[in-house]
Amino acid sequence: MAEFIPIQPAQAAADTSVAANGADVVARYLRPGMLQLGAPPPLGLYIHLPWCLRKCPYCDFNSHEAASGGHPEAAYLDALRADLEAALPLVWGRSVQSIFIGGGTPSLFSPEGIERLLSDVRALMPLAPGCEVTLEANPGTFERERFRAFRHAGVTRLSIGVQSFDDTKLQALGRVHSRAQALAAAEEAAQAFDTFNLDLMYALPGQTLAEAAEDLRTALALQPPHLSVYHLTIEPNTLFAVHPPVVPDDDLASDMLDQIVDMTGAQGLSRYEVSAFARPGHRCTHNLNYWQFGDYLGIGAGAHTKLSFPHRVVRQVRWREPVMYMQKALAGQAVSNDEEVGRKALPFEFMLNALRLKDGFDLGLFRDRTGLPLSSIETALAQAEQRGLLARDWERAAPTPRGFDFLSDLQGLFLT
Repeated sequence: MAEFIPIQPAQAAADTSVAANGADVVARYLRPGMLQLGAPPPLGLYIHLPWCLRKCPYCDFNSHEAASGGHPEAAYLDALRADLEAALPLVWGRSVQSIFIGGGTPSLFSPEGIERLLSDVRALMPLAPGCEVTLEANPGTFERERFRAFRHAGVTRLSIGVQSFDDTKLQALGRVHSRAQALAAAEEAAQAFDTFNLDLMYALPGQTLAEAAEDLRTALALQPPHLSVYHLTIEPNTLFAVHPPVVPDDDLASDMLDQIVDMTGAQGLSRYEVSAFARPGHRCTHNLNYWQFGDYLGIGAGAHTKLSFPHRVVRQVRWREPVMYMQKALAGQAVSNDEEVGRKALPFEFMLNALRLKDGFDLGLFRDRTGLPLSSIETALAQAEQRGLLARDWERAAPTPRGFDFLSDLQGLFLT
C-alpha cells in the first residue's frame, strides 16, 4: 500500500492551478466544430519507462542508457502519477481497456515499482473487467522470480524482446542478452503468464534464408501464444544509419516474410496484422485498439496521446528528455505539444492504422472514429480497388494479398 502524504498548502495551490488548466483544455476541446464523431472509442493507457541497459544501434525509440548508479525509479513514478492526475479531466468517466508499459526496458524497474505504478493507475482511473496489462521485458534483465513478481504486481501479459536466437546476430544487433538467456526467459514466461509475446526480427545483417528459418523454428518450438515479427529497418538518427550494416536485399527479405507466414500458419498462429501472429484468443488488445483508431492516453517521457471528442481528434506529446519530463510533470506541465488533427489528415491517419489489419475495417468505423462521411474517401477506395490493392462490400474494406504486400502504396492513396 502506498504511503499517504497530506497535501501541503503550497501543493494545494499548484494542484488547483493544474485542475483549472485541465478544465480550460477540456472546454477548448468540447467547443463546437465541423466533425461529428460517434461514441468515444475504447481507451488504452500507454506508460513509457525510458531507460535501458544499452542503446541498440537500430533503435530510434525514446530510450536512454541507465547511468552506472541506475535510474531514478521513485522520482519517475512520482512524475508519472502527477502526469496522470493532470490528464484526468481529458478522460473523465472513461474506463481503461488495456495498459501497455513500454520503453526502454520496463523490466529494469523493480516489481515493487511496477506494483506501485499499477496501484496508482487503479486509484485514479477505472479499469474495465479483464483489463489487459502488458509489460515489455528484455531477456538481459531476466531473473526467474522477477517474472513471477511482475505477475503478482498485476501484469497479465509479458512481451519479450528476443529479436533473434542466434548469438552472432544478437551481437550484431547490439543486444545485451544471449540465446540461452532468451530461451530461459521465454520458458519462464510460459510458466508465469497465461499469455505472452515474443518479438523477433528478420532481414538481419548477413542473415540467410536458412538462418531466418532456424530463428523462427526456435521461437515456434517455445509455443508462444503471440509472435511479433519485424523487418529490420535502418532508421535515421541511429548508429546503423551512420554505419549501415549489410542486410538482405528486398527480394531475399520478401522470401523471408513468405517463409514466416507459411511456418507460423502451419503451427496454428494466424497473421492478423502485418507483423503480428496469434493463436485464437491471444491477439493483443492494446495494439488492436491502435489499429482500429481507438483512443490512448500516453504518460511518461516522450509518450504520445490520441483522444477523441465530439467534434475533433486531438494529439499530444510529452516532454522527451527524462529529467525535463520529470520536472515538467511534477509542475503539471508534462505536455510539450498539443494539436488538433486536421480534417484533411484524418483519412490517412485512420488508414495508416486500419489497413495494417488483415481483415480490414467496418466502413461505419471510419465514420465513427473520424467524424467524416464515406464520400470523403470514395475516390481513394475506388482507386485502391481498381489497382487490386483493396476489396470491399457494403460493410467492410480490407487489403487484398497484393495490398498487404504493397501496404505503403495502398495507404498512400489516402494522402490528400
